[in-house]
Amino acid sequence: MCCLVALLMLVGPRATIVIWWLFDSGRWSQAFDVFLIPVLGFIFLPWTTLAYVLIFSGGVTGLDVVLLIIAIMADLGSYGGGWRQRERISRR
Repeated sequence: MCCLVALLMLVGPRATIVIWWLFDSGRWSQAFDVFLIPVLGFIFLPWTTLAYVLIFSGGVTGLDVVLLIIAIMADLGSYGGGWRQRERISRR
């Protein structure tokens, strides 16, 4: 079950980015001026990239900052979650 959750955390947002970009590339070009930024977001911070594109049209204000912080925490959690497991496994 844990492997399934980890797989969804890694593949899910990236698949969403690709599908959303294919169907609504105008919104992506409006949110990002340079093509390199969303590509780096796709690789390193997919949840944050999705959240930014979602809230960009109205501007980043108020509770939008909270959504971005939650997205950053989800990205960091998907990278750091395996370290705790690895430490626990190596002790056995």
